[in-house]
Amino acid sequence: MATTTRASGRAASRTSSSTANGRTGKPSPQPHLDQQGPEVQRFGTLRQLPIALSAQARGESAQLLNRILADTTVLYALYKKHHWNVAGPTFYQLHLLFDKHAEEQLELVDLIAERVQTLGAISVGDPRHAAELTSIERPPNGSEDVPAMLSRLLDAHETIIEAVRDGIEKTEKNRDWGSNDILMSDVLRRNELQVWFLSEHLVEVPLVDERNGR
Repeated sequence: MATTTRASGRAASRTSSSTANGRTGKPSPQPHLDQQGPEVQRFGTLRQLPIALSAQARGESAQLLNRILADTTVLYALYKKHHWNVAGPTFYQLHLLFDKHAEEQLELVDLIAERVQTLGAISVGDPRHAAELTSIERPPNGSEDVPAMLSRLLDAHETIIEAVRDGIEKTEKNRDWGSNDILMSDVLRRNELQVWFLSEHLVEVPLVDERNGR
């Protein structure tokens, strides 16, 4: 009899708690807010995936890719900052170019992050985390002139390209062809191309050569 009473009490308690939280056991449009849960995989750890690569190779690739991912995330944000703040005679051209490059860097962010996940690791997903890991120098909070903007972007690109070249060698050594292909075919070539486009805006070439004028 006592057992039945205790069971009835627990059931009544659960019913009361559920009602208080909007859970009555019946279908309800009320969202279950304030959901919380444990961290199911810590950053820097690996889960096993059957992709025929050793844990050591996957771990090394994930680490170097996350470094490049953090830098790429910061470069994307830097392009957007310059896109908003650029001024002067070349405003229109650079306003559009910076936005185009930013979108292309954002595509690389997604590509690199998904490769890290494919390796069984956790990709850098929070901009604040990226800021902790990046090797790219932080710009001033205010605006800079156009030559400084371009030079800052070129320095950031070179930082990424150096890491990518190192990553290409390591992934080739570990026979991680998936990561190797992304780094060479997508990340390296895209950054090199953007470097070319930016560099041409720092060349001092007059529109008219007065020596050939009549």
